[in-house]
Amino acid sequence: KEYELGFDNFHVKGENLLGGVEGQGFKQLMQTFESARIQTAARAIGVAQAALDVGMQYAEDRKQFGKALINFPRVAGKLAMMAVEIMIARQLTYYSAWEKDHDQRCDLEAGMAKLLGARVAWAAADNALQIHGGNGFALEYKVSRILCDARILNIFEGAAEIQAQVIARRLLD
Repeated sequence: KEYELGFDNFHVKGENLLGGVEGQGFKQLMQTFESARIQTAARAIGVAQAALDVGMQYAEDRKQFGKALINFPRVAGKLAMMAVEIMIARQLTYYSAWEKDHDQRCDLEAGMAKLLGARVAWAAADNALQIHGGNGFALEYKVSRILCDARILNIFEGAAEIQAQVIARRLLD
């Protein structure tokens, strides 16, 4: 539940002001969003990389028709695209973090990194599950947990739809 909290006739001495500068609260709040979205993007990359790792290992170990799954073009193609998409999301996240570290505005880039990272994590988890086939739903395989971890990333720090709306608005600036 959400509740609104308000203070009437409540005064704070200047030296006790959070952030130190009056009238900058919204700006400070927005700066925390940048950091949080970069952090969520980084988490998404970790989840996506875990999906690629378990998918790759399973594709190397599992044999069908006398050969490893990795030798089938569709499986190899899934793994290759997972690696490409993870690299793209990782680079965008690195760039966003670099901008943040250099005190540059990065709300657009951080939002993009979060949106892309979450989508890449979900796609990678889904592809890894597909590579595992029916075994992917068994709890003894890590991919089932990775799929759960990937799903929440589209909700943390702004749902994907909200994130896309924020990005679109910012592009108009």
